[in-house]
Amino acid sequence: MKPKLYQRVALIRDWPDAGLRRGDVATVVDWVPHPTDGDEGCVLEVFNALGESIQVVTVPSLYVSPVTSDDIPAIRRLVVA
Repeated sequence: MKPKLYQRVALIRDWPDAGLRRGDVATVVDWVPHPTDGDEGCVLEVFNALGESIQVVTVPSLYVSPVTSDDIPAIRRLVVA
């Protein structure tokens, strides 16, 4: 199911270029078409544990899954490359 705008999602794959890992939670802020009819892009805003925005990144839509009431968030340190 495609997440709605401003819905929380979790990454289901690592996105090393942005220092993000599977399980990280973000908010969908936009959808962008692929330039050559590939998978749609999902623009995510990523927040730290205090709710402060730390980055905006675009990932393939297949890399995210809606967060549900069965999910439990976890804490990890952000490693900046």
